[in-house]
Amino acid sequence: WAGLYFTSLNPVLPATVYFQEMMDRVSWLPLDKLVHRPDLDQAFEVQANWALYCENYLEGFHIPFVHPALNAVIDFKNYSTELFPYSNLQLGIGKDTDVLFDIPETSPDHGKQVVAYYFWVYPNLMFNFYPWGLSLNVIEPLTPATTKVRFLSFVYDASKLDQGAGSGLSSVEAEDEEVVQNVQKGIKSRFYKHGRYSVNREQGTHHFHSLIAQSFKHE
Repeated sequence: WAGLYFTSLNPVLPATVYFQEMMDRVSWLPLDKLVHRPDLDQAFEVQANWALYCENYLEGFHIPFVHPALNAVIDFKNYSTELFPYSNLQLGIGKDTDVLFDIPETSPDHGKQVVAYYFWVYPNLMFNFYPWGLSLNVIEPLTPATTKVRFLSFVYDASKLDQGAGSGLSSVEAEDEEVVQNVQKGIKSRFYKHGRYSVNREQGTHHFHSLIAQSFKHE
């Protein structure tokens, strides 16, 4: 799909169970024109458990407090999460002056000022679609407290690089790393106690935890 190949060491379900909702939602994008840009690829080593990194990606609470540049682009009041069986979508709605997708009438998002589609696919893939193309994030556990994060860049409109929600990805990553690494330290404290899920901002996090619990039941 879109020139990408996916595999599994232990395939339990058909690949479409994981990817179909995403494939349908962005089928109108010129994905056949995506070109891999190794010069834009990046890799980071984060001193935290891989699941904490995913949790951070999946909740919207922190955006106004951790990502000032991104928050200036995204209309946080209209930021939403949609859940699917093995994936979910955070829909980034932009402000009037942002670089937007030109969405056709056939899409359920027609008429919305969408600046980013943030798809997470269980357990460790993040597909970030911007008007310039796709930033694919692969989250790789190295140790229980160390994670490698790979950003792979696929471009179909280079003229829109470094604009809008799809710009400054390195800065956003650095901001996320600081938060996640501090959480890794915090959960080791004997005073740490988990709180309740936010109904409005942590649907994705709850979804992730539910799928992990489901996977353990099948072991």
